[in-house]
Amino acid sequence: MFRKFLLKLNFRSIHFKVPAIFGLLFLVSFQLVGVFFTRQLETQLIQNFETQVTGQTNFLANSATAVLQEINKEKRIEKSSELFQATQGQNILNIQIVDKHNEVVDVASQVNRDVVGKLTEEPDVKEVLLTGASKKYQYSSSEGNQTILRVIMPVMSQDRTLMGVVVVDANISSVYVQLQEISSLFLNVMVIALFATVAIAFVISSRGIAKPVSEIKNKTEKIAEGEYDSGDVTVYGNDELGTLANSINNLAIRIKEANASIEAERQRLDSVLKHMSDGVVATDRRGNVVIINEAALRLLDTNEEDVINASIMDVFGIRQKYTYRQLLQTQDELILSSVSEGEETIIRGEFSVIQRESGFISGLVCVLSDITEQEKIDRERKEFVSNVSHELRTPLTSIRSYTEALIDGTWKDDVLAPNFLEVIQFEANRMIRMVADLLNLSKMDAGIQKLELEMIDVTKLLNRILDRFDMLLSTEDYAHKSHKIVREVKNHTLWVEADQDKLTQVIDNIMDNAIKYSPDGGTITCRLVETDDNIVVSVTDQGLGISRKALPHIFKRFYRVDKARSRAQGGTGLGLAISKEVITLHGGNVWVTSQENKGSTFFISLPKVTFYGDEEEW
Repeated sequence: MFRKFLLKLNFRSIHFKVPAIFGLLFLVSFQLVGVFFTRQLETQLIQNFETQVTGQTNFLANSATAVLQEINKEKRIEKSSELFQATQGQNILNIQIVDKHNEVVDVASQVNRDVVGKLTEEPDVKEVLLTGASKKYQYSSSEGNQTILRVIMPVMSQDRTLMGVVVVDANISSVYVQLQEISSLFLNVMVIALFATVAIAFVISSRGIAKPVSEIKNKTEKIAEGEYDSGDVTVYGNDELGTLANSINNLAIRIKEANASIEAERQRLDSVLKHMSDGVVATDRRGNVVIINEAALRLLDTNEEDVINASIMDVFGIRQKYTYRQLLQTQDELILSSVSEGEETIIRGEFSVIQRESGFISGLVCVLSDITEQEKIDRERKEFVSNVSHELRTPLTSIRSYTEALIDGTWKDDVLAPNFLEVIQFEANRMIRMVADLLNLSKMDAGIQKLELEMIDVTKLLNRILDRFDMLLSTEDYAHKSHKIVREVKNHTLWVEADQDKLTQVIDNIMDNAIKYSPDGGTITCRLVETDDNIVVSVTDQGLGISRKALPHIFKRFYRVDKARSRAQGGTGLGLAISKEVITLHGGNVWVTSQENKGSTFFISLPKVTFYGDEEEW
């Protein structure tokens, strides 16, 4: 059972340490007291015994004067025997009377009677006879089972003349036996007291120290795990442990409130970061990403697992251009460019250093903004201004040149003057058309262009437009080109809700381009197709076609495939751009397919309207 108790006992626990400390302190204290007490007791007992024996020896020395003065040996022995009987005690082992000539006068022990009348051979006796000074010491018996105290005292006459010595051997072993018995008793008491002290210390430590400390430990572990409502620590008193218990309870409340506040702030921060249109990236002091929101992941076209704990230099792909120290010191914006699925994304990064009051830099925050559209608008604006300037400069240059020629006297020439004026009129009209187109595009961009919507039969409208172009091609201006219009239009009603004038303008523009760019004798095919939800008008020519490189730009403003030919025919470069804007306003779409040297096909798609009713209701 004791072995099981030792196995269960945790030697690192306060249940063990406190009793162990008390036990060790008690043991050390008891040892010190025991050693001091034993030494003092030993000294006192031996001193008392020596005093007793010395007193008896002194009595014998005083009484032995009469013995040594007796000349008759028989009477001397008789007197010495009487003296021995008077002083014999239970601890006295032997008494010797030695005269000044080293002769043993008499001995009390019957065992040693053979030395009587002989000279003593003991050097200690000779030393006392020589010096006249008393001497005492301890020695072990020849058998080794006794410790003997020998006291040698000189016998002096009345005139202080040395007459001999008295030697007393006393058994001092009883003193040591008594001392050993007292030490054993002291040791037994010490062991009992030690166990009692340890037991009392164990009870006190368990109830008064270990239990509160254990509760405090359990509470702090719960706090560390985030369980703040696991119950208060019991306060057992007003001592230091009670104060500590109160402090732990208050600490749990403060930490709970602080964590609740931090969690609320974190949730607000997460909500702000989640709903921000701009991307946010935060790093630690080493430049590794620790926070990134969804907008930043979307802009960088990556996922959180690949970014967290990665270097911001690698995430942005700028390690070859910048160092992390340069990012910390830069005040400029950083423009990043990435290509995803063939589309270029331009990102602006603005950096801010996270710095404590002490000046220690703990990280970096970067705000990412998608400026792709802004850059695109800026480029288009610059390109538009450049194109407008270029388009206006050409006719203005022509007008100025011909005007200067007329001023210089050409107006007097009946042949050149009308031609010059005709050119001036042509260029002026082209500028007027260009400005009108620009105004229309401006209204569409601003959203102030109004559509006069009405129900239109696309079949009738398309046939009227084609009839007009048939008449145009039959005039003298186009008779030599031998163009032919082929219609693939079914004779049934198809309704759309549209602005008739705007829709007519779009179809006119596409037909006009088809005639302009078709070779002599070319065929222009017009089709009208009905799908489930849309009505599609297509115009196919047999011209030079449009290169694959030019197809994405065909509907941009001022874009021309054949710039010289377009200007020569009076085009503004805005017709297809206006057509696209008009169809977009109608909720439709316009696109083109083309093969070089074979021709192009332009498609116009408009939402179909199912119209129920008859003409009488209208």
